Amino acid sequence: VQLQAFGGGLVQTGGSLTLSCTVSGSISNINLMAWYRQPSGKQRELVAAMTRGGSANYADSVAGRFTISRDGAEKKVYLRMNRLKPEDTAVYFCYAEKQIVAYRTHYWGQGTLVTVSS
Repeated sequence: VQLQAFGGGLVQTGGSLTLSCTVSGSISNINLMAWYRQPSGKQRELVAAMTRGGSANYADSVAGRFTISRDGAEKKVYLRMNRLKPEDTAVYFCYAEKQIVAYRTHYWGQGTLVTVSS
């Protein structure tokens, strides 16, 4: 499985941006897709996640502003970001988890930089 993230860029406070993550390779047994972010000098943190069944959860800091979604074939995952704030500035990473029985494999895409200007 390979993940490739797109869509980062520079946006003003209050603006919107949509990130896309393309999944290549076998998507069988992928039970979770997520977006993480890592602000400069800080630890990587979970932003939003979606289970294979379609349940989504969000970090408190983005709930109500960000929406994670996927296409029907689950080959793409999106992160719609509204009402962006300077504190949303970070490198955003796409993540996938495969689970076969009790064995989990983690996949990361390359990051895409989102910069929110004040």
